[in-house]
Amino acid sequence: MKLQFLGTGAGIPAKSRNVTAIALKLLEEKGSIWLFDCGEATQHQILHTNIKPRRIDKIFITHLHGDHLYGLPGFLSSRSFQGGETPLTIYGPKGIKEYVQISLAVSKTFLKYALNIIEIDEGIILEEHDFIVEAKILEHGVTSYGYRIIEKDRPGKLDTAKLKQFGIMPGPIYKKIKEGEDLILDDGTVIGSKTFLGPNIKGRIVTILGDTRTCASAEVLAKEAKILVHEATFSEKESSIATEYYHSTTVQAAKTAKRANVDCLILTHISARYDQALTEQLLQEARAIFPNTYMAEDFSEYEI
Repeated sequence: MKLQFLGTGAGIPAKSRNVTAIALKLLEEKGSIWLFDCGEATQHQILHTNIKPRRIDKIFITHLHGDHLYGLPGFLSSRSFQGGETPLTIYGPKGIKEYVQISLAVSKTFLKYALNIIEIDEGIILEEHDFIVEAKILEHGVTSYGYRIIEKDRPGKLDTAKLKQFGIMPGPIYKKIKEGEDLILDDGTVIGSKTFLGPNIKGRIVTILGDTRTCASAEVLAKEAKILVHEATFSEKESSIATEYYHSTTVQAAKTAKRANVDCLILTHISARYDQALTEQLLQEARAIFPNTYMAEDFSEYEI
């Protein structure tokens, strides 16, 4: 699992920061990539990475402000032109279906793949055999969601030495036991697969929030997460402006991370008013509260 930031700015594109888009790479786990928000020119940003658009099979939109979805019609169209034929699902607030359908219809865009659009409510919006995604409404000027991506616990390490003691040599049977199939010996004795497996490996949690003021929902979504991605549009010195515009400061994000007991905080959605020198000050503001904090930059990548 890796997170790669394709855009880390707020509101409008800037020279050093494009608007919001985050790729959750699940290539080893699922062979796919999930995209969170799709700001203007996201497809241009992808060109500077090793991401293949056809690998993106799910897109989660946090809210319907332009800096989070203006890149969506272009990306959907280009994915089709570039050989994407596998289905793609978009999740987002009420209104996302109309926005996408009208954009494609007016531009007479024909997709070569099936497009499914799900307008979400709070709660579990997706459950697969290995992942669950939960959504909650945050506190913003429009309906804005945060997403909690939960990897289900995985089977423990296979005890190959013990298997060999039973005369079971490496082969396809190892994979079956790892997946929970019991072992049947030649004399008919059945030995449960758990005999050969170590403790379950705890699944990882990643929390990606849309734009928000400090609120209880953000803390609930972030609880015990490996990584919390939190907007930090403003410095703590502009806290009154942040409150007025339904955004967060660096310190507010850090306090949420601390209360939620996350492992790592990544700040993003940075206002264009802050140049590189001031951005370092933003980072230090947060680190004074929550030391394991990082500042997202366009194309930066984090292993989970």
